[in-house]
Amino acid sequence: MEKVIAFPLMGNYYIPSSYLFSKICNCKILKPPPITSKTIELGSKNSPDFLCTPFKYTLGTYIECLDMGANILIQMGGGCRYGYYFELQQKILNDLGYNFKYYNLVSKGHTDIKKIYKILKEINPKLKIFKSLYYFYITKKMIEYMDDIEDYIRLNGGYEVIDGEFKRIFNEMLNKFSNVKNYRTLKKIYKNYKNKILEVKLNKPNNNIKIGIIGELYTLMEPYANNNLEDILKKYKVQIKRFTNVTYLLFEKGKKSKRYLKRLKNVKYKMGADAMDNIYYTKYLIDNNYDGIIHIKSSFCTPEIGNMGIISKMCEESNMPVLFISTDTNTSKVGFETRIEAFYDMIEMRKKNE
Repeated sequence: MEKVIAFPLMGNYYIPSSYLFSKICNCKILKPPPITSKTIELGSKNSPDFLCTPFKYTLGTYIECLDMGANILIQMGGGCRYGYYFELQQKILNDLGYNFKYYNLVSKGHTDIKKIYKILKEINPKLKIFKSLYYFYITKKMIEYMDDIEDYIRLNGGYEVIDGEFKRIFNEMLNKFSNVKNYRTLKKIYKNYKNKILEVKLNKPNNNIKIGIIGELYTLMEPYANNNLEDILKKYKVQIKRFTNVTYLLFEKGKKSKRYLKRLKNVKYKMGADAMDNIYYTKYLIDNNYDGIIHIKSSFCTPEIGNMGIISKMCEESNMPVLFISTDTNTSKVGFETRIEAFYDMIEMRKKNE
């Protein structure tokens, strides 16, 4: 039987994930379908009520992928309770009658290289270690290049002279990334499209409004989960700062989190997942004179619930506007956009009065 691999969506990161597994596993890669209300309905219907929203989103995606022919599921998350959901999701899917293999590449918030190698060897017994390491390196650089350009777009996306120019160029680059054969080609494509991005004409005022976005990682990085928050802010001509991306989570978090903890006077422990990191980001945004902070998370996200009191106090003491948003499978898009609009109007009024 042909092996067909699938994994959940999280922004554009399915592109490097698909690239890596297609190169080293000798399997068919099933692109996850876009998240829709059907996905949410499937996930919610088959999940316990009080689990976090990412559990339900990913479970719904798994069901859709299995119905489309997938027989190997990959999970790559695990910095909080979600890292322990592997067995529960597997049990639910087995009870629904699906026959498949399910692998979690991250366990208890840690990446175990030996474990990953063992899993990949099981999927592809002919796996060649040096060839695999080469494609791991290409995938790492692909993620870094994507994140670098997306960071620039967040800072400037609201000020395009020609609306949609950034998105068009970025999507072109992603399509070319999907088919690269070696690192040299990848780097050449990145440099070419980085230059194109930098050449996009902007109309950016000096006193523009700057808003930082912090919170739970899945809700931050999957546009459907945050009701396309970044696109909404771009319509208001806002400069956006978002710290969390896959480059940080996979390649930088270990070292940077230790530095963040040392620089915080009001926190002594990491608090789980990115809770402590978001407190540090709050400090950064205050120190760098941002105009507001949006803290977004899924409902029942314990680490982010734990840091909200600290963040609220920090913002109150520094007169920094902060908006806390919790999303779940029933979040109204209209209500969500209304809250963002009201928050923006308040910041704009403050800025004019200053």
